[in-house]
Amino acid sequence: MLKTVAAVLIDGVAPFEFGVLCEVFGIDRTDDGVPLVELRVCGEHPGEPVNAQVGVAITPPLGLDALVGADLVAVPAAYIRDEYPPAVLAALREASARGATLLSECSGAFILGAAGLLDGRACTTHWRHAAEFAARFPAARLNPDVLFVDDGDIVTSAGTASGIDACLHVVRRELGSAAATAIARRMVVPPQRDGGQRQFVDLPIPECTSDSLQPVLAWMLETLAEEHSVAALAQRARMSERSFARHFVAETGTTPHKWLSAQRILHARRLLEQTPMSVDEVARRCGFGSGALLRHHFQKIVGVAPKDYRRTFASQTA
Repeated sequence: MLKTVAAVLIDGVAPFEFGVLCEVFGIDRTDDGVPLVELRVCGEHPGEPVNAQVGVAITPPLGLDALVGADLVAVPAAYIRDEYPPAVLAALREASARGATLLSECSGAFILGAAGLLDGRACTTHWRHAAEFAARFPAARLNPDVLFVDDGDIVTSAGTASGIDACLHVVRRELGSAAATAIARRMVVPPQRDGGQRQFVDLPIPECTSDSLQPVLAWMLETLAEEHSVAALAQRARMSERSFARHFVAETGTTPHKWLSAQRILHARRLLEQTPMSVDEVARRCGFGSGALLRHHFQKIVGVAPKDYRRTFASQTA
């Protein structure tokens, strides 16, 4: 049963992510049938302000000893740095050893990693920090594509709004769906997004290490709706199929089929965001042939159905 949440603040804390913790766990919503949760705002030096990322200061009224007895210890995002306060890392390790659930938002995963709490654990962080995180904490089982990861007593979330998803997930897990739905309704957010949903990361055109395939890549982008076999592409590049496939992987980091699928999905995303085209028409414009095939690849690469993506990202003009 979730009764007490302790939020740990350090210099460079992200005010939005801290605000999410306050919104989900710190507001009395008993009038909506949500059990009361005590939110403790903690810092290494109680009563002394910590600097936030937007030029304001937040003063934690409680010290790290307030983590004792907390059911959930939450670590909001903060500036990534080489070293974190040793006292904070020790307090997190002690809280974990006592059986508390730990929750990180965005770059807060770096703090849990620095405390040694993510070794061998499934976790995530913001996609922009994934490479750095993997290099610093190679023993962690990082999944950079999802919104949040529930690994039992450790829950990690990706960037910004996915912290809302992770917090509501914890509420649902600990207090039930009715409580999570009531909080979401008050926050005017979806009551549940699947944690396995992909982070919405742009799929850029891979940069080539030479100019040999640039004309072919440009032509493929201009003719996404057409069929493109490896044999035809190799002929256009004036190479054998084997040589073309080898050069393509060397220059783009992937196979012609995967590269073309990624670019078609990227184009489909733009059409779903910016036009009122039907899914079938988008599929034809992008070279998938049918709405069913587009749905299959879109779900595989983006992690949600095209209609759900459009509902979230479509522009008002569309």
